[in-house]
Amino acid sequence: MTTWTVTRVLRDGNAGWYLGAVVVSGFGTSAMWLVSGIWVKELTGSNGLAALCVFALWAPTLVGPLLGTFADRVRRRPLLVWTNLGLAALLLPLFAVDSPDTLWILFAVLLVYGAAGVVHDAAESALVASAVDPRLLGDFNGLRMTANEGMKLVAPLAGAGLYAAYGASRVALLDAVTFVLAGSMYALLRVRETEPRPDPAGPPRETPPRPAPAALRARMAEGTRRLWRHETLRPLVVAGGTTMFFASVNGAAIYAVVDGLGHAPTYVGLLYAVQGAGSVAVGLAAGPLLRRLGERRFAAYGIALTAVAVILRAIPSDPVALVSSAAGGVGLPCVLIAALTAVQRETPDAVLGRVTATANTLMFAPNAVGLALGAGLVELVPYQALVVVLGLALLVTAGPLLRSHPSRASASATSDRSSSDANPA
Repeated sequence: MTTWTVTRVLRDGNAGWYLGAVVVSGFGTSAMWLVSGIWVKELTGSNGLAALCVFALWAPTLVGPLLGTFADRVRRRPLLVWTNLGLAALLLPLFAVDSPDTLWILFAVLLVYGAAGVVHDAAESALVASAVDPRLLGDFNGLRMTANEGMKLVAPLAGAGLYAAYGASRVALLDAVTFVLAGSMYALLRVRETEPRPDPAGPPRETPPRPAPAALRARMAEGTRRLWRHETLRPLVVAGGTTMFFASVNGAAIYAVVDGLGHAPTYVGLLYAVQGAGSVAVGLAAGPLLRRLGERRFAAYGIALTAVAVILRAIPSDPVALVSSAAGGVGLPCVLIAALTAVQRETPDAVLGRVTATANTLMFAPNAVGLALGAGLVELVPYQALVVVLGLALLVTAGPLLRSHPSRASASATSDRSSSDANPA
C-alpha cells in the first residue's frame, strides 16, 4: 500500500517537486532549529535564552491570520520562490554572531525566519490545492508529514555534527543552500496562476474604499469567519488545537516518565526517535486511510490512539514506553493531516491562504500554552495521574468527530466553494 501511495503521488510532477522542496528545506530548518539553541547555550550558559530560540521561531504563528493575507494578495509560486531565496539571504548575517553581545542578530533572524515560514506554509498549502490532483491531496499531505518527520530524525544529528566540527556559521550556510535548492524546485512547478481575484472581504463597488487598516482587518476576519462557520472545518480544526494542547502538556511530562523508568534524561532521545518513526509510517498510509475513512473518522481514530498511548505512559515499563511512543507518533499527526486536507478541499482559492494560516494558528499556538502549563503541573502532580487525565481528555476530544455528519457538511461545503469560485467578488 505504501509503495503504491508513493508511486501514485510521484507520478504527479508538481507533487514530486513539492516534496523535493519540503525535504531539502526541512533538512536545513531542522538542523538550524537544534543548533540555534546549542549556540546560545554555549555563548551564554543560559537555558532560558536557549529556549527563546524555539519561542522566536514559533511566535509569528500567533499572528498567522495577518501573515496569511499575503498568500492571497499575490501569485503563490513566485511568492514561494522569492520567500525561499529571501530566507537564504536572511541567514547570512549569522556569520557575524560570535559573542553574547551579537545574539540580538540571531534572535532577529529567527523571528523573521518564523514569520516567513508562516507566509510560506500558507502559500504552499494554497498552491498545492490548485497544482496537485485533488484526489492526491490526502496522499500528498501524508507524504509531506513523512518527509518532515524523516528530516527531524536525520537533520539534527547532521547539524550537531557539523556544528561540532566547523561551528554554527556552517550550519547557517547549509540551511541557506537548502533554501536556494527549494526555491529552484518551486520555480520548476508547472502551474498556471492568474492574478489574485477581487477580495471576497472587500467593500461593494458603490461604497467608498476602506482605509488600509480597516481593509486589512476585513481580509483577516474573512478567513477566520469562513473557517469558523464551516460545518466540516470547524470541528476538525478545534479538535486539532485541543489535541495539540493536551499532547504538549503530555510532552512536558516526558522527563518525569523517564525518571519513572529509571533512566538518564538522554533516554528521551530514544523515545522521540521511536515517535518520529511512527509519524513517518502514518504519513505513508494517510492517503488510502483518508479515502477509506474520511477526514473526521481518520482524525478521531488518530486522537483515540494518541489517548491510549498517553495513558500507557503511566506504566513504568520500557517495552510499554516504546510502544506508547510509537503509537503516539502514529496517532498524533492524523488530525493535522485530516484538517489540512479538508481546508485545501473545502476553501475557495481567493481566501485559502488566510484560512490555512488561521487553521495553523489555532492548531499549533496551543503548543506554547500546553508546554508552559505542563511544566508547572509536572512539579505538582504525580506524572501517572497526569497522563491518565490527559488521555481521558483526548478521548473526549475524539467523540464529537464521530458524532458528526460529514456527508451533509461536505455537500454544503462543496456547494459553498462552487458558488464562491463562480462569484469571486
